[in-house]
Amino acid sequence: MTVSAEPFSPALRRSIGVVMIGASLTFLDSTIVNVAVHTLSADLRAGLGTVQWVVTAYLLALAAVIPVTGWAARRFGAARLYVAALAVFTVGSVLCACSQSAGMLIVSRALQGAGGGAIMPVGTMIWTAQSAKAQMGRVMGILAVPIVLAPTLGPAIGGLLIESIGWRAIFWLNVPLGVAGTVLALRLLPRGKGGDAGRLDVTGLVLASVGIGCLTYGLAETGVVAGWDTAAVVTLLVGLAALAGFVRQALRAKRPLLDLRLYGNRAFAAASVAQFALGAANFGGMILMPLYFQTVRGESVVLAGLLLAPTGLGALLAAPLTDRWGAGSTAFAGTAVLAISTVPFVFLTATTPYLLLCLVMVFRGVGFGLSIIPAMTAAYRALPPEKIPDATPQLNVLQRVGGAIGTAVLTVVLAGQLRVDPTPAGQASGFAATFWWVLASAIAAAVPAVVLARTELHARRRAGTAA
Repeated sequence: MTVSAEPFSPALRRSIGVVMIGASLTFLDSTIVNVAVHTLSADLRAGLGTVQWVVTAYLLALAAVIPVTGWAARRFGAARLYVAALAVFTVGSVLCACSQSAGMLIVSRALQGAGGGAIMPVGTMIWTAQSAKAQMGRVMGILAVPIVLAPTLGPAIGGLLIESIGWRAIFWLNVPLGVAGTVLALRLLPRGKGGDAGRLDVTGLVLASVGIGCLTYGLAETGVVAGWDTAAVVTLLVGLAALAGFVRQALRAKRPLLDLRLYGNRAFAAASVAQFALGAANFGGMILMPLYFQTVRGESVVLAGLLLAPTGLGALLAAPLTDRWGAGSTAFAGTAVLAISTVPFVFLTATTPYLLLCLVMVFRGVGFGLSIIPAMTAAYRALPPEKIPDATPQLNVLQRVGGAIGTAVLTVVLAGQLRVDPTPAGQASGFAATFWWVLASAIAAAVPAVVLARTELHARRRAGTAA
């Protein structure tokens, strides 16, 4: 059992506080706008198909900018890049709040996403650079809080602000926090200088951005139209072709944008698969429950969002435990808890008690918190420190893409299920059937978690033999 009582240094504590501000804002904005789509459509006099780009543009920019963060952090310094990213995100939020048309809002959201996409991976680099290996689990456990809590609270906060003030308030909310975070980052983050990052792999950047962007958009569009239309299929094919070209380029280039050879490390490869599956299981489940509360139970947007809060509570409860038993073992335990706590949802009815649902969602939050961060920690511990800037963007991308795929697939499956029987009981059965896919994703995440646990066990045995 690995338990570290080594206290965090003052510099690390300051970095954790500063990065938590930016990380919380970016994850909050990934869901807070979802409840405003119909309001925006009416206020800006635009169709839902157009307004949907307000959500999609943010996700596209967010996903497209992540691959370049490793190179940019080496070139300009992680702290400088973090400050710039948070400043861009804040300026984008101001422009969003001041937008007078759907077109301006879409462009402003893309700018906001471009800044937000760099905040999380760069913030992780700052933390890991200041952490001893024995502290990594506790540090990454803190990271679980914004990853799970902020998206969970997004719909509730968005609904409250829209009903009480108006849709512009969901963007103005970011401004004082973004300004405060930028000022604190300038004063408190370590002033590391950039170095020789080599020449930017422009070809790889273009291919990765096009590939991730097209793949994300194609999946999002599939979810919107509830089916595989021609535009979505073509976009997905373009994205897959671009990603295939990116892989070829990364394996041939001397200084690739992302070092795909890291997947030769067994622990990193297993953690990457786990990140993808956990993204699908968590974010896919998060989109189903608000729809269930509104569609089947007839709850308001605000109450539906508040009913998701137990998931965030579970993640908070899990945070102190993420470094208790070792990263690999904890990740496996977390995936097991996540899978088991998903089982009750496959038996959803129109009258399932709210108390039962809230209790189960607490355990889902615990499972997610105990799995996604320890899996990431296991990957970092298996790599030399100089490889972390290459590893961090890849793990972030896989989690985001896993969430996008999970959301799109579940939306399509759910739409088909709901058309079968329009009665509340029939719709509840449709949600229950769709949750089988969430359960499958959780079980799929347990497989690489077993690999992480076994790799960790073998490493301990080798260390014991050497001693």
